Amino acid sequence: MDSEFLAAFANDVRFQAGVSLGASTDSDKSPMDLAREQARGLVDASKVYHAAKLPPASAYQVQDKTIPVEGGTICLRCLIPTGIEDGVGLPVLVWFHSGGWIVGDLDQDDSHLRSICVELQLCVVNVDYRLAPEHPFPTGVNDAYTAVKWVADNTDTLRVSLFKGFVLGGDSAGANMATVCAHLARDDPFFEGREPTGQLLREPSVVQEEVYPAEYKAELLSMEEFKDGPLLNRDTLKQCRALLQAPPADPRISPLLFATHAGVPRAFVTYNGADPLRDDGRLFARVLREAGVPTKEIMYPGVPHGFHYSFPDIALGRKADQDIRDGLRWLLADGVSE
Repeated sequence: MDSEFLAAFANDVRFQAGVSLGASTDSDKSPMDLAREQARGLVDASKVYHAAKLPPASAYQVQDKTIPVEGGTICLRCLIPTGIEDGVGLPVLVWFHSGGWIVGDLDQDDSHLRSICVELQLCVVNVDYRLAPEHPFPTGVNDAYTAVKWVADNTDTLRVSLFKGFVLGGDSAGANMATVCAHLARDDPFFEGREPTGQLLREPSVVQEEVYPAEYKAELLSMEEFKDGPLLNRDTLKQCRALLQAPPADPRISPLLFATHAGVPRAFVTYNGADPLRDDGRLFARVLREAGVPTKEIMYPGVPHGFHYSFPDIALGRKADQDIRDGLRWLLADGVSE
């Protein structure tokens, strides 16, 4: 593994004792509550790191929008650069956070997204989809898709021109949702003439282990290779997926299994060399490319899942941050003029 990561990990007290979702504890809190508390601690530490990198508050505005979804409402945090001339439309990134479908919220990537909003001069819509187990599958992905439709219908409110770029992005479970939404939108007449134009897929989960296709099993080796890895292991993944209650073969949880990937928007895919999900990302990038989808991929050697959250200041963490920005630039490079 990467020596700088190993040194940082060994000296970080946050990881001396993990929380297993299936384990009993001496606390009055449930394992789920403890897992969410631990995730909140990581988010708070990340916010401290990114605080010094935040752009001036005057450079962007924040609008929290509550939208209706089936059985309730969700919040969308919309980040919009200021100082935009009247009549000028912005590209948009619709973002879905990580957390194994069971943890996470709008704050998880908030600081990072504010920085991207200003640096790249694009609108960011951060989606607070509902979580399992309180809201099992397909609630979360349905929320995500409803949010994408809301963005398409509210371009004036957001000061957005979808022709400048309409990117769906996310991390881990969020990347899963992003590519699911891209596939669903491809086949939905609702999006005719206003199709998503890009996918930003960071360490994606694209197929559940129980339904690995026979033709790809020889390429999907990382789940076994890193089953006991740091930050994310096979048991935690199984616990998250059990709480989600999704049929493993449903393409809305295993998007590798969509009948075809032709016609989805271009993709920027990153994955980590010591991650159980490494081969999900690597295989998906190849499958997209073989389907005729323009695709770029980057692998970070010797680091595990989510390393960029916990250790953003190691060399690969800084590279991953810059790569996301450069990947977005590539996805937006060929925006079509109105």
